Amino acid sequence: MTQRQDRIIPVLLSGGTGSRLWPLSRETYPKQLLSLLGEQTLLQQTALRVNDSSMFGRTMVIANAEHRFAIAEQLRSLGIAEPTMVLEPFGRNTAPAIAIAALVASESDPNAIILAMPVDHWIGDAAAFRAAVTVGLTAAQEGKLVLFGLRPTAPTTGFGYIRAAKQLTNASGVHNVASFVEKPDLVTAERLLAAGDYLWNSGIFLLPARILIEEMARLIPDALAACKAALAGATRDLDFLRLDENAFRTSPSVSLDYAVMAKTDRTAVVPAEFDWSDIGSWSALWKMGDKDDSGNVAIGDVVMEDAAGCYVRGEGPLVAALGVEDLIVTATPDVVLVASKDRDQDVAKLVGRLKANGHRSATQTQSVHRPWGYYQSIHAGDRFQVKRITVNPGAKLSLQKHFHRAEHWVMVNGTAIVTRDDEEILLRENESIFVPLGCMHRLENPGKVPLNLIEVQSGPYLGEDDIVRVEDIYHRV
Repeated sequence: MTQRQDRIIPVLLSGGTGSRLWPLSRETYPKQLLSLLGEQTLLQQTALRVNDSSMFGRTMVIANAEHRFAIAEQLRSLGIAEPTMVLEPFGRNTAPAIAIAALVASESDPNAIILAMPVDHWIGDAAAFRAAVTVGLTAAQEGKLVLFGLRPTAPTTGFGYIRAAKQLTNASGVHNVASFVEKPDLVTAERLLAAGDYLWNSGIFLLPARILIEEMARLIPDALAACKAALAGATRDLDFLRLDENAFRTSPSVSLDYAVMAKTDRTAVVPAEFDWSDIGSWSALWKMGDKDDSGNVAIGDVVMEDAAGCYVRGEGPLVAALGVEDLIVTATPDVVLVASKDRDQDVAKLVGRLKANGHRSATQTQSVHRPWGYYQSIHAGDRFQVKRITVNPGAKLSLQKHFHRAEHWVMVNGTAIVTRDDEEILLRENESIFVPLGCMHRLENPGKVPLNLIEVQSGPYLGEDDIVRVEDIYHRV
């Protein structure tokens, strides 16, 4: 499939962990994969924003390798065909990620224009967003590295700022950049707001690939060299392109704003009109939520009495709040967060402390996602464990065996094909099967609806590393 060379290449940057929205967002399943505002996830909303074949070419995704199957499934469910998916073995910030995108895009078109967007941001009006991109396109085609700035509405300290200079003579609505200000303190933010010529930096870039590569060669040659080597040593894994881990490790971890945009004379900014938020805190979700007469946002199984200005979210258990004000309360099946609304920027500190202590909840959700679906641990005791397993339609687990545990599966709904040594058995709702220790087995969902079952494991060791894969359609052998 060839690309028309006059279309912009949309690049979805999906490397963030969203730790400030813990415990809902965690490293293994970060905020871009969650439905925080509406039915679609932030990733899906970003992809749909640029799903216009008259303006944009094939979608490219730069993603954490651990999230590859979840991302692919979410894009597939939207009907987004054949995205180019490049997998980072670990994060190195935005400069290397966007460099990889520019190098990949320029392979098929030396004059490619890429639109690099974090997928964990919210934009209220897709048409206004595309209009702003159209405004910036002329400047990008003429060699400018284009940013998008938003008119600040408050002295926010969590955003970077761009000072806009005079308008370009050959690109209406696009301005030169006078200076950048990293996340300021409150006094500085108030001064920038009063000045009137500063914009919030959205972190969205419209970039001519060739010019970006030239500037990176001049300003951060070590990062560019590492990215070129990582691509040269990349391997194909199903529909994914895996960057070479050893080469990518040599790249410094640095943002594109700091490494290139603030140091080059080629930057320009579009003062954009679309509503935007980086959803960088629970209070940001409170501001955007539907509030009751007392200013509360309630999501899930929640009851409140004499509460005001609160964001209360129940992802499983009932959450009851009485006589409280300006609190963030988020309950997941394994964690309850209670925070003052004005301290929610410090949630990441809690996560850092938990990680230092080796606490599983810092990075892992109770639902463990796999390419075939997910499982949840329901109960664990001495020499046994109970899980709920959900297998997506058409998916199958690997052909495998265990040395230390036996398993008993009870079908709750859906249809399963179970391979057990030389047998192949069809199971339906309310039917069960026993898989002895050491038995070669596989579970498959041949149906068109999800398969749900309860698994009871028993044995002296129940760790996830007690598995020998013999055959796997996801290349995990």
